[in-house]
Amino acid sequence: MQELRHEALRLLAMTDPDTKRDGVMTLYEQFLAGHISIDASIVLHEHQELIPGRPDKPLLVNPAQVQRRSMHTVEGRAVLIHALAHIEFNAINLALDAVWRFPKMPHQYYADWMQIAKEEAYHFDLLHRHLQDLGYCYGDFPAHNSLWEMVQKTIDSPLARMALVPRTMEARGLDALPPILDRLVQVKDQAAVDILEIIYRDEIGHVQIGNRWFNYLCQLENIDPVATYAELAKKYRAPKIKGPLNIKARKEAGFTDDELAALTHATGS
Repeated sequence: MQELRHEALRLLAMTDPDTKRDGVMTLYEQFLAGHISIDASIVLHEHQELIPGRPDKPLLVNPAQVQRRSMHTVEGRAVLIHALAHIEFNAINLALDAVWRFPKMPHQYYADWMQIAKEEAYHFDLLHRHLQDLGYCYGDFPAHNSLWEMVQKTIDSPLARMALVPRTMEARGLDALPPILDRLVQVKDQAAVDILEIIYRDEIGHVQIGNRWFNYLCQLENIDPVATYAELAKKYRAPKIKGPLNIKARKEAGFTDDELAALTHATGS
């Protein structure tokens, strides 16, 4: 029987986005059907030069160099959809990395992150298809690597990974997506609106999973989540959180009132 964490590492090294997407979907279906085992005891090792597997394009640049154009043009909307597709492709990789990298976690942890990988693959597929409908493909515009850089920073600690990837990097999407949706409504791109509504709903669940396992690890070590998050954000140089925060979505995703108060204070709001 195939083992989930081995397979996640194998898929992470795949470079072709469509092959990776299909592989993730198939692995998740096989896992749900009971054809894939989980061995949480094994310590796996990667060939660092092979992960994450990604295509030659897009060209990775500094975030300040990523293009922004008016969404009143087809090309401008394509730039936006491409940026979102790139985020989702990276999110596939980060979910697969969370599955294989950290041993000795409960089986539900691996099931949760495999579910995230499947949903991110679905999101990438929706966005890439819409990008193609606009006359472009994934790789046609430059992109940045900020999300994966935080994954790399936290390879030594599942606590830091849960704190700073789903609860910081992905949670920023909960704040950013509603204004983007409003702009897409204004330019009457209903297909993009429908896709982003699916992503927004699922991302609340992904951040909730991050919160669940962050709090689990805090309880395991008998440490305070609010203070621990602040310490980890400083230690790993996490991006500064900018307001306004989407309080409603963050509450749905499991942030406590104390955490939201601390985050709101940190934004200067």
